[in-house]
Amino acid sequence: MTLTLQAKNVTLRDLIDRFGLHLVRDEQFFREWQHDLPIVTETEQQFLDRVVDGFLNLLNYPPLLEGVVRMAILDPLLFLGGFYLPPFHIRSEPSVQIAAEDEGVMITGNIDTLVLNDQLWVLVVESKRASFSVEEGLPQILSYMLANPNPERPCFGLITTGGSFMFVKLVQEAQPRYATSKLFGIRNPGDLVKVFSILKHLGQLGC
Repeated sequence: MTLTLQAKNVTLRDLIDRFGLHLVRDEQFFREWQHDLPIVTETEQQFLDRVVDGFLNLLNYPPLLEGVVRMAILDPLLFLGGFYLPPFHIRSEPSVQIAAEDEGVMITGNIDTLVLNDQLWVLVVESKRASFSVEEGLPQILSYMLANPNPERPCFGLITTGGSFMFVKLVQEAQPRYATSKLFGIRNPGDLVKVFSILKHLGQLGC
């Protein structure tokens, strides 16, 4: 399957019309974010608590600088999960710019995408304003996943704004099908620990 759309312009409607992409709502289709998750150790939980504390502290001093989501949230998760060590390797896709108008003010941001072992995509939606949700990144991450070099295998993704997290599964086969996890929030007690456990599990499936 050859992907011809530019990620910065793609919409879910484009992917539905051009590739027959179909949303699956059956919970059994995407069991990986709920079952067989690795145990998070007490040391890891303490580290993740510090990550939450640091992010909430940053919110007290707006506006957030671009890149703060990667620096304060994602990089610690990847480091703690061992994603910078073999057998993992990480590459970065070109950043995609996004924009929206709010009461006559143009709000801009970026979507940065990291690819882990060509089977796990991590997409970061960054903006100085909290106007962009993880839904803003869903068409972009799906477009990258549709072009993955191993279409015979399921692939997975994570979209985060720093405050919110959502996992994605894509299976191509005869017709591309995808599903999403529930939405996790960094302010919800225990959610970042669950996000970390799911991320580790999906990384292991992609090895």
